[in-house]
Amino acid sequence: MSLSLISCNPSEEAPDDNSNATIWKGATKTFSKANGADPTLPSSQDRLTSNVWITRGNNGGAIYNIAKEDSANGLSPKGTRWAVGTIDNISNLTFQDFRSAVDKPRESIGKNLVMYLVDDNIYLSVKFTSWTQGNGGQGGGFAYERSTP
Repeated sequence: MSLSLISCNPSEEAPDDNSNATIWKGATKTFSKANGADPTLPSSQDRLTSNVWITRGNNGGAIYNIAKEDSANGLSPKGTRWAVGTIDNISNLTFQDFRSAVDKPRESIGKNLVMYLVDDNIYLSVKFTSWTQGNGGQGGGFAYERSTP
């Protein structure tokens, strides 16, 4: 199987051959971070593996991987690649950084996404259910449903 790839960082691409990858198709888990919640607290992070802890800052912006970066930037979350689509169609998806895949995160609510965990060689399904707009330190809320092992 081959995957189409768009990337600025070749070390963070989904592999062309996913036959050795782990694909999480288990029960759905819901994760949420409340507006204004401290992103450095474990309760504000979705700790997928030891390499990927998804959270979001309280001044708005994108999600990021607090296990590898202190805040969001244009390529966050570091160590992940994203595609719009379903896990059952993985070989036909185009994986890229989060913002390139979804453009405006608030418009991704309800869309089927696949996240690839680069260091762990894991694919999982993600569907955002909420995304708070705004900044000033009281934003940063988001929620999603995701597959589990």
